[in-house]
Amino acid sequence: MHVIVQVIESSTVMAHQTIPCLLLTHIALLLLLAHQTTARVPAVIVFGDSSVDSGNNNQIPTILKSNFRPYGRDFEGGRPTGRFSNGRIPSDFISEALGAKPTVPAYLDPMYNITDFATGVCFASAGTGYDNATSAVLSVIPLWKELEYYKVYQRRLRNYLGEQKANEVLSEALYLMSLGTNDFLENYYMLIGRSSQFTVEEYENFLCEIAENFIKELYGLGARKISLGGLPPMGCLPLERTLNYMFGSGCIEDYNRVAGDFNMKLQSLVAKLNQELPGIKLVFSNPYDILMEIIQNPSSFGFESVAVACCATGTFEMSYLCGRFNPFACTDANKYVFWDSFHPTEKTNRIISDHLLNTALSVFF
Repeated sequence: MHVIVQVIESSTVMAHQTIPCLLLTHIALLLLLAHQTTARVPAVIVFGDSSVDSGNNNQIPTILKSNFRPYGRDFEGGRPTGRFSNGRIPSDFISEALGAKPTVPAYLDPMYNITDFATGVCFASAGTGYDNATSAVLSVIPLWKELEYYKVYQRRLRNYLGEQKANEVLSEALYLMSLGTNDFLENYYMLIGRSSQFTVEEYENFLCEIAENFIKELYGLGARKISLGGLPPMGCLPLERTLNYMFGSGCIEDYNRVAGDFNMKLQSLVAKLNQELPGIKLVFSNPYDILMEIIQNPSSFGFESVAVACCATGTFEMSYLCGRFNPFACTDANKYVFWDSFHPTEKTNRIISDHLLNTALSVFF
């Protein structure tokens, strides 16, 4: 910043001679913007599930897709991209705030290539989890396969940027991980396999071990700035409220307790790995508290509806049930906390992202 001041001061002398004041102001703003940009990360690289999938599921044979309206109706151009929202998702807002770009493209989307991916790329797949058995439920991309795509991406990036520049991008990039909800709601509590094999606490430990191994693999591949996302209050999703109709359609508190317990274990894992892995900057990004605050006090955030979602009846619909087979949706998604029965609206995503940027992710500014 001292350099900027010196440049501005020296330019002031010139301004009296040849440079109009308006141009001088413009130069100063450009210098400040350049300083802000260089202080941030060069790329945002995303792993996870539908909370951050920007369109990879469009390219695989699964029924879990959202590349049709009304999904994306508030996205730029009103275009459904495969994001499970009416607009942008948290990884988009985080990328924009860190100076990368306003949206993170999906790795499998044929519209994009390595020139686009050099400043951010998404490997996430809606419906996946830490557990391979979770990704098998709806035939989506397992987490290990997301990592394999990333390895190919590394090779492509080195071919495009050269070894040294690519390694700089890969080491300075921010890696976002957001998954785990499907392991419980789509797998453990819905199917008999894992619940007969593990107690819920044992399953939490099983998932934490997978998370640990994944982070260590990322670290071994050069990642140093990593955000490990926690679980939301998953018992308060509209779908879970619907399943709880015999008890008044309130939040399923047992599910929320599991989310809280699992988050505590992830937080402990973050502390452990920060001690063990030299040079890593690993943070725990926790959406639980801010989303619970929104759910408990929706009017203070400008919301009118929290128990039901914007799409259709707002109780159980998502994916095709929210779109092609049901043309109805609310007129103003900004009044709703949830877009479909499982996923937040763009407005909610922005609030959560801003909270994370001001807390856990602030160390990357």
